[in-house]
Amino acid sequence: MMNPEKIIEGLSNELSSAMKAISKAKTVEEKVAYSQIVKNISESLGVFFNLATDMIAQGFDDEP
Repeated sequence: MMNPEKIIEGLSNELSSAMKAISKAKTVEEKVAYSQIVKNISESLGVFFNLATDMIAQGFDDEP
């Protein structure tokens, strides 16, 4: 099973890279492509954060 913290860290790093790429993009097409990447990564991060919130709300955060 993959470590959720590593997944979140990896997605955060990719999000940061994509944000930097948007600022360096020269054409509208490049900006649109990178903005779609940012949207997709943000949605993926949202899935993990929502899952963590749900688990904490249900009291599963410290159970074995």
